[in-house]
Amino acid sequence: MGARLLTTSMTVLVIALAVSLFLCVEKLRTSAKSSFTNTISGTDLIVGPRTGSIQLLLYSIFRIGDATSNLSWTSYNLIKDHPSVDWSVPLSLGDSHKQFRVMGTSKAFFEHYKFRQDKSLLFREGNVFLDLFDTVIGSDVAEILNYSVDDPIIVSHGLISLVKHENAPFKISGVLEKTGTPIDRTVIVKLEGIEAIHVDWRGGAKIPGRSTPIDKIRSMDLTPKEITAVMIGVKSPLEIFSLQRVINRYEREPLMAILPGLALQELWEIVSVAETALLAVSVMIVFTALIGMMASTLSSLNERRREMAILRSVGANPTTILSLFVCEATITSLSGAIIGFILAYGGLAVAQPLVDAKYGIWLSISAPTLYELYFFLTVITSGIVVSAVPAIKAYRISLADGLTVKL
Repeated sequence: MGARLLTTSMTVLVIALAVSLFLCVEKLRTSAKSSFTNTISGTDLIVGPRTGSIQLLLYSIFRIGDATSNLSWTSYNLIKDHPSVDWSVPLSLGDSHKQFRVMGTSKAFFEHYKFRQDKSLLFREGNVFLDLFDTVIGSDVAEILNYSVDDPIIVSHGLISLVKHENAPFKISGVLEKTGTPIDRTVIVKLEGIEAIHVDWRGGAKIPGRSTPIDKIRSMDLTPKEITAVMIGVKSPLEIFSLQRVINRYEREPLMAILPGLALQELWEIVSVAETALLAVSVMIVFTALIGMMASTLSSLNERRREMAILRSVGANPTTILSLFVCEATITSLSGAIIGFILAYGGLAVAQPLVDAKYGIWLSISAPTLYELYFFLTVITSGIVVSAVPAIKAYRISLADGLTVKL
């Protein structure tokens, strides 16, 4: 009895772990997709140099990769002044601070950038940049580098360059609240600040022997000549596609305008193969656990021959024996599925703040979805189905065979 209890408990545990793994993978997949989708909201178009729509989205919003070229400030002004444009936010990328990206922009960024549908950026301490060399940092930057308001920051030239703009240090004016977006890992400065630290640079290299004093830099015209991308909001949703066509046909330089939602959809279509493979592996693990339950039951049949023979001798018919095996499989798979759900949701509750802090992915914990309930019923049904083989074999064991001692 003890050995049988241990075997059954291990079978239930294996099913529970398999179900828990499937649910965790599914929650992580949907939560990651939701986090990507909610990274930017309320922005109608993203404009940049002509390239792939996914590439433009990744480097301008998610800080993944780098731009191959820039768009001119003249073109930006023409686009900004278009009658359909309600607001615009210029973005300038290319430099870094340690492992974090530096982004040049205007104060309009803090007014118009939205995430998770309609949430705005909030300050944990300090406020928006005022001085030329002020900077606002994301929560991850502050936490990892142990920064706070008034601490100095020295920007490095490029993404992996060891050359630093030490002659023009920035000072932290504000630290943002956690957003769960790439903003958490971004150092935000004024567009003019980006121009200021590159006064003594030409063609991506520092001019030998030249070091312009900060006071003189402050008196210069620091209007950017080029920027990386532009976030645009239109006055009416009906004007989005017409403005997109105007920008895509722009003759002064090759530009493109993308809809963030459509670009994200393209991105998920690309990674859908990996999603499907991950889900397939999880499903196979669940069915492997169920097959293991069947194998365990089959291996115990010879030990339970006398048990079944005694049941037959007191009046149990073969159908009763079959029903007992099916009930055992049902209870085993049901117990495993329930424990798996408990393990999955308990694990998600523990991992939620950790994953949010580390990767910016908010694991949604809500009531089981219809899809998850279907999966729950499928596991139980599959457990009953795979129990048919040992149940039928037990059904065929005769009373005489059960009472016969085999040497």
